Amino acid sequence: MAPKAVLVGPPGAGKSTIGRRLAQALDLPLFDTDVAVEEEAGRTIAEIFVQEGEPAFRALEEEIVRKAIESHEGIVSLGGGSILSERTRELLKGHTVIYLEISVAEGLKRTGTNTARPLLAGGDPRQKYTELMRKRRPLYRQVASIRIRTDGRSPARVVQQLVAKLAE
Repeated sequence: MAPKAVLVGPPGAGKSTIGRRLAQALDLPLFDTDVAVEEEAGRTIAEIFVQEGEPAFRALEEEIVRKAIESHEGIVSLGGGSILSERTRELLKGHTVIYLEISVAEGLKRTGTNTARPLLAGGDPRQKYTELMRKRRPLYRQVASIRIRTDGRSPARVVQQLVAKLAE
């Protein structure tokens, strides 16, 4: 068993929204790893970060991603930082991985000052998002077999393009 596609990208790129719509368009189930992490922990991601720290969160996330990649047959939406794990990047090899690309400006517009996103909380949001992208963009590109920009595009348009690409 393997997922039809795995979505990756930074906060605000549309992984959850596009994931839901893509799964619906393809009549497949969606597995959102952020939702699964929260269900497994019984807490929000922000609470895990505060109470246990990022390393504990990443360990739990890595295990949930592994299970999803190994057993889910639909669409898998990964948390934005999941690609920081070398183990996760290895697991993604050979799978259809869709990188939802977004500019820093658009990402900031979409995420705003969302405190549910612990890595963007506090300080200068533009600086934090820019630094996050500097570190992660090469990793997203490394794992991606399909790249699609989501800036200025409706979710419906992005899904339409992805359905066509997945049919190729």
